[in-house]
Amino acid sequence: MFSGEREETLRTGRYLIPILGIAGLLAAFALASGDARAEELAKFMVKDGNSIPQSLTGRPGTPENGRKVAIDRKKGNCLACHAMPVPEQPFHGAVGPDLAGVGSRYDAGELRLRIVNPKYANPDTIMPAFYKANGLHRVLKGFEGKSLLSAEEVEDVVAYLVTLKE
Repeated sequence: MFSGEREETLRTGRYLIPILGIAGLLAAFALASGDARAEELAKFMVKDGNSIPQSLTGRPGTPENGRKVAIDRKKGNCLACHAMPVPEQPFHGAVGPDLAGVGSRYDAGELRLRIVNPKYANPDTIMPAFYKANGLHRVLKGFEGKSLLSAEEVEDVVAYLVTLKE
């Protein structure tokens, strides 16, 4: 391992994410209506507290699938908090930053980290971790130990977001 990097397994629960306010409601809704994952979560390396440079699956995702996951209310549900270049969906959130052009502002590793566990980059964010299973708060009993997205879905969303250039 290099200085400034560490291997992290999400199942260790070393990092607690208090999900409060609207983010807690969104995460609970996504868990209650979505397809939560029970499989063992992939190990990953956080570099400089700002990036997960390596794919969780070892291969790139598919942008078309990522777009579907991102706007699906039972999966990513990004539109609940973010405006996006998705004209067929009329209601976009304004809690998080606009995702138009996000692929010009962040690389794939930075986007991956923000989807997996945004608390690494911003400890004060209300955005929920989409690839974390333990150490969460206010999780419905039937969904404990499960992530909101699978590793493949995370990679698909990353692949989609990097296409959103200014």
